[in-house]
Amino acid sequence: MLRIALIAAPWLLVVALWWLVSISGLVNPGLVPTPPQVGLKFWQLLTAGSLPVDIAMSTGRVFAGVALGIALAVPVGFVLGWYRNIRGFIDPLLNFFRALPPIALIPLVIVYFGIGEPAKIIILFYASFFAGVIVMYEGIAQISPLYVRVARTLGATDSELFRKVIVPLTVPHMLTALRVALGVAWATLVASELIAAQRGLGALIQNASAFFQLDVIYVGIICIGVIALAMDFAIRALARRFVAWQDRIA
Repeated sequence: MLRIALIAAPWLLVVALWWLVSISGLVNPGLVPTPPQVGLKFWQLLTAGSLPVDIAMSTGRVFAGVALGIALAVPVGFVLGWYRNIRGFIDPLLNFFRALPPIALIPLVIVYFGIGEPAKIIILFYASFFAGVIVMYEGIAQISPLYVRVARTLGATDSELFRKVIVPLTVPHMLTALRVALGVAWATLVASELIAAQRGLGALIQNASAFFQLDVIYVGIICIGVIALAMDFAIRALARRFVAWQDRIA
């Protein structure tokens, strides 16, 4: 019961502060819709609007972009983390592209890939790949060589060393890379849906901003946050199951 109260308390505090600001008169009431107004708009969009389709479209794009990004980030991150010389050669180039905001690449993506679904997924892939590969190779580079030396001393072959030592030690970093990539992909979603998207939460927010529909904008933002949070909780639960052997402070 105490755990539920601790989880609910910050959310209730945020909603209370939001409601207080909207009714306090400190700001124009037309600029800050109240929680009931946003809740009503959410229900209208959910039952009579296109919100379910928007959620499905955005979630599918994020899944596709992150799946492709992590599928490439894991082996690339492993190679960079394990081989110092390769890391020293590639690291400056990697950090150069990582620093480029995905929204700055939209004009080039449109020129090369058009305005269809592939263009949107490529933006999400770009964001998730560079976020994931940095986490991956930094984690692997910090693995203690003591584990490798002990395995060698006990007579482990290269295959056994990889399967029984390296892979288990890299699983936590893979899951962390996935969490970071998902967060970055959801943060990049609105930018990716600038590319002529007709459906999606980012498109919902963009269209609502053109007509000053602030309650719809709030609905879109909250939906993105809630879905991203649910995915993060799922990955954390998965991590607790697969890395239960790992010593943790808490």
